[in-house]
This record gives sequence, C-alpha cells and structure tokens, in this order.
Amino acid sequence: MLTAMAGGDAESDFDVAVVGYGPVGQMAAILLGRLGYRVVALERWPNLYPRPRAVHYDDEVARIFQRAGIAEQLETITEPATEYRWENANGQTLMLLDRSKPGPSGWPAATMFTQPQLERLLDETTKAIPCVEVLQGWEVTDVTDRGEQILLSARHGAPEGEQWVPSGEARDITARYVIGCDGSNSLVRERMGTAVEDLGFAFDWLIADTIPHDPALLAGVNLQRCDPARPTTLVSGGPGRRRWEWMLLPGETRKQVEDTEFVWSMLGESGIGPDDVELERHTVYTFRACWAARWRVGRMLLAGDAAHQMPPFAGQGMCSGMRDVITLAWQLDLVLRGLADSSLLDAYTSERRGHLQHAIAMSVELGKVICISDEAEAAARDEILLAAAADPTMPPIEPPAPNLGPGIHEGAEAGDAPAGAGRLFPQARVRVDGGDLLLEDTIDAGRFVLYALDTDPERLLDALGGDYLRRLGASFVTVTERLDREGIYRAWFEQHGCRAALVRPDFYVFGTAVTAEETCELARHLEAALSRDPSDRGDTQ
Repeated sequence: MLTAMAGGDAESDFDVAVVGYGPVGQMAAILLGRLGYRVVALERWPNLYPRPRAVHYDDEVARIFQRAGIAEQLETITEPATEYRWENANGQTLMLLDRSKPGPSGWPAATMFTQPQLERLLDETTKAIPCVEVLQGWEVTDVTDRGEQILLSARHGAPEGEQWVPSGEARDITARYVIGCDGSNSLVRERMGTAVEDLGFAFDWLIADTIPHDPALLAGVNLQRCDPARPTTLVSGGPGRRRWEWMLLPGETRKQVEDTEFVWSMLGESGIGPDDVELERHTVYTFRACWAARWRVGRMLLAGDAAHQMPPFAGQGMCSGMRDVITLAWQLDLVLRGLADSSLLDAYTSERRGHLQHAIAMSVELGKVICISDEAEAAARDEILLAAAADPTMPPIEPPAPNLGPGIHEGAEAGDAPAGAGRLFPQARVRVDGGDLLLEDTIDAGRFVLYALDTDPERLLDALGGDYLRRLGASFVTVTERLDREGIYRAWFEQHGCRAALVRPDFYVFGTAVTAEETCELARHLEAALSRDPSDRGDTQ
C-alpha cells in the first residue's frame, strides 16, 4: 500500500476522503484505491440512489471504465447509440451526428445506460478494494482544513419518508485530502468559499423514464425534436428502456407537470400509452450552465456536479465528472508519493476548467438550437440548418475534440510547453502474442506512458531521463507495424509530425518529440513541471 508521508503531512486516518458516493465519487474511490491509497467514501443516504439520471457516456469515459476494470461487465447493461438525429416540427432532419464508428479511445463514440445499474457495478467494484472503506448513511456536516490534514465531522442517520433523520451517532475522520463529489449543493464547495460562475442559461424540463413492454419499441431512436410548440427529447435509457424529456412552457409549474396524468398525456401525443410502456419514474430537472471559480483550496478539491453543471444536450455532465477524477487520481498519486510538489494540484482547476468550459459551451449552443419556443425564430433556425444539411460540400457534423487548459504548463516560459501538450492520445486494438486487445490492457495502467514509433523509447532517453520516468512508474511502448495492425498510432504520429509521445495517466499528451534529444527534453520538462515552485504557476487554484 502506497502510504509514504510527504513532507509536512500529519498522520491521518485516510489518505483521501471522498464526500458523495454517486458515480463520480465511486470512480474517485476506485482509481485511488487501485493505486493502493487508504480511501474513505461518505454518503448521507444508506442505499444507492434508485432512479435513473445520466444515460450517456462517450468513448473516453468508456476508456476510464476500462482503467477501472469493469469494461466487460458493462457490456450487459449498455448499448451503443449509432446516431443522434435532430428534427424540426415537420420531421425534417436538421442535424445528424453519426456515431457508428469507434471514437479515438477505441470504444463506441456514444453508449447509453441506466444509472442505477452502473452505480451498482461501481459500488461492487469499490467495496471489493481492501483499502477502501464506504460509509453509507453518514452525512458530512463539516469540513475543516487544518493545514496538514482535513478534519471531517459526520453523523449517522437514515431516511424517514422523504426526510433524512440523524440517529445521534457522530464521528470525526481525518484525511490528507478531501474530494467533494457531493453534487450541486456541495458542502465541500461551501467550505472552500469559492464563487460559482453562472452563464444564466436555465430551462426546466420534465424527464420520464419508461420500460417498453416490447423491447423493439422505438429501439435505436435517439432524437431531439426541435418543435417550438414543445421541444422534446427521446433517447435510449440503456437496454430495454426509453427516456422522454419535454421542455416546460411558460406558465407551467413543477406541480402541474409532475402529475402522472400530465406525463401520460405527453406520452399520448406520441401514441404511447400504458399498454405500451411502464412509467418507471418522472421528475422535473432544471438544466443550468455554471462552474466553480476554484476547484482546489488547500487540501480541499472538487469534482463532478460540485464543480460544474451543464445542460444535457451534449451528454457530457457525468462524463466531465469522470474526467475530473481520473486527472485528480494521477496528480494526487504523485503528490502522495512525494514525487510532485503539492502545487501540482493548483494546475487542476485551469487544466480541467478549460476542457469543461468547452463542453458547457457546446451543450449551451445545442440547447439554443432546441430550446426555441418562438415559431418565427424556429423557422429561421430551420432554414439555416436545412440549407446546411442539403449542402453536399458541408463536412459531417463532428464536435471538435477539446484540449486541456494550461494546467501543469501554466507559468512556463513562452515556448517551453512541450509540443502537442493537452491533446487526447488515441487508443487502438493491437496484436499482442496472437491476441487482439486494446493497447492499454497490455501495459501498467495508471502511470505515464512513453510511446515511440519503430524505436525502443528507452533508447531515446539519457540515463537521467530514463531513471526519472522509471521512478514515476512509466511504461514504454514501441509502436511497430505488427503491433499497430490498424495503423491508428502511425497515422497519429504522422499527423503530428513526431516520433515519440509522452502521455499522461489520463490519456492526454504531455508532449511530443522528433529526436532523442527532444525526448530527453520531454523528461526534463515533466520533472520541472511537477516540481515547480507554487509562485511560478500564478493564481490557478
């Protein structure tokens, strides 16, 4: 177990405390537990939340699930979405996003699921890790940063009807760091004292999850109906489930639309009745676009909805939280092992916020397309999008892949940031010992990887650079024609004009190189970035 104390740390009950045990908190516990850290996860509710919420993840998040070791189990509770169609009120196609090919991470570009099934799988995985303790039914009432450790005060309780009632039992827990995965009303964020930046984009939508009696009913349909009379969404909720979403119109209230008869009336407009589906649950959600100004203050960190919220139109809410915690996992790993200065965690906000703001902007722009209730404005939108759809010279719609923010390169001298930094590195199927595997299943996942084209990457390094990367636990991969059977890696190297790439544990490129000298420079840049004095990074908390 990796519990060596970094300088100045006091002895604590746990290395990391995770507040909140939804899918993002569960993943944080899994990734850190897999690295051998003592982790405690606290959740006020004694049982997992039983109702569906998120229904989509992308290929990069599938890669994170692969890292967590649950990819095979997910196959039975998920289904790929091969297209995402946007139509106007007349049924004409305004936009069509083709998701039939695997994404750059080697998994389906879009996968649909039901959240309770995913959470059960993550829960089983978390609780099977010996160094992870899960405390359900424990509400965190206070979080105090003592400088050398975090003190968490918690009380035990249980639900009575819709209320949570404390039992009177209380305990204090200490940890070296705390990650607030405690949702939009985050206590950890409140204790951090950070402001929340809100774009002012907010709409109320009624969500209904249904189970068709005939699984073939509307199977494969993932649709946004951009009807000004009532913008509507119909997507998969995972195998055997269909999700409906309707935007509330002016004058409609939550109480009115959450009435079961109202929901059936909405379904009835699409010809769906009780003989066709079981109404599993329904509720109103408010879609917002906002983020915390700071995601790290001292030993307190934020992830998931505690750090940001966004409309669901790009399906990136839970995905962004998963990206948060895989970044935190490797950065905390290096800090806790004493291989990086704690100021590395200052980079987390700017690095993830740059990525996150791209996802929010894309979600908001898609929301502006669908959430139009004025007929004249909708007609003008339709004219523009139909003309674009009919133009054979227009390239297929493909949201641009976002890059990370400045992160660990912030504060570096101009031109010192390694070339290619911040781009997602691909993952492909490779041929190893006669087997056909995703490449990252063949290496020690969770650490840095140095890839080199047709060359042993260790031979590109001098003694100091090689020793440093080995101390970090890096893997070394030679990309040969035999290994790279689909030519995906070779094409990436050619596209970026390089022969070597140093890739971070969260799949993003730290930098690229052409020569052995430049490869040694990469190792030196990494060592400098991880040990940089906090004052060199600027105020990036």
